[in-house]
Amino acid sequence: MALANPKGRVNYEPNSWDGGASGPRESPEKGFSSFPAEEQGAKLRIRSETFADHYSQGRQFYMSQTETEQRHIANALVFELSKVEMPKIRSRMVAHLLNIDQGLAQQVADGLGLKEMPGPADAAKPTQNLKKSSALSILLNGPDSFKGRKMGALVTDGVDSKILEALKAALKKEGALLEIVAPKVGGVKASDGSWIEAAQKIDGGPSVLYDAVALLPSEDGAKLLVKEAPARDFVADAFAHMKFIGYVEAAAALLGKAGVEESRDGFVVLKGEEDCAAFVAVCRQLRCWERGER
Repeated sequence: MALANPKGRVNYEPNSWDGGASGPRESPEKGFSSFPAEEQGAKLRIRSETFADHYSQGRQFYMSQTETEQRHIANALVFELSKVEMPKIRSRMVAHLLNIDQGLAQQVADGLGLKEMPGPADAAKPTQNLKKSSALSILLNGPDSFKGRKMGALVTDGVDSKILEALKAALKKEGALLEIVAPKVGGVKASDGSWIEAAQKIDGGPSVLYDAVALLPSEDGAKLLVKEAPARDFVADAFAHMKFIGYVEAAAALLGKAGVEESRDGFVVLKGEEDCAAFVAVCRQLRCWERGER
């Protein structure tokens, strides 16, 4: 048993650093040694009968999730099992799901395109309907702020400096970060003539890096962005990943080109300072799950 955490470049031996002199070493005098205890009777390795209940906890976990989380579980199972090459193995896994929840099993079977639903897998013990627990749900125990999160702001030359500064201030007050994404990593010239340094170039700073995004191009900048695939992907990916999207009116053309309808859930138009604060407040939900339910 370790009584301390050795400090240094390596914590194992043998090693090649410092000629093998550094790092922890065995100590026959102080190290572990077995106690020569005398035993009587049969020494057995057994398990409790509850170990034969293979499905009750799985059912309790699934039933404790929100509808959104249950849908994600089903989609994840479909995704993973679609990588399995042998159809009989996919079918066998669905047979296990039938012992957890028939609705879940049916969703996965439909997603995999199974020709027929298998029978339930043999269970050593029948599945129990354990009491639901809200503590098992991530969404029911999510954060109530955007603190510690990061927002990506897509900007171009002519970006409205007042909107950008208001968004920065709102995020700073929230305890969140703002990262500037621009057509060129050198930055852009704002509407007031100031220079805005960028942290990412558009094709190197995709929206998957951020918890929410703000689209702040100028009218002329938006006309250039609609021609750029990375800019369209920036918007489309944020939409597909249920992220909240704040945008100035000039970005409407980019939204349209990316196949995104700004009238859908999770969009906030940024016209003034109040809108920026409201947008950050909305982002506390982290994801717009309603978008995926349509």
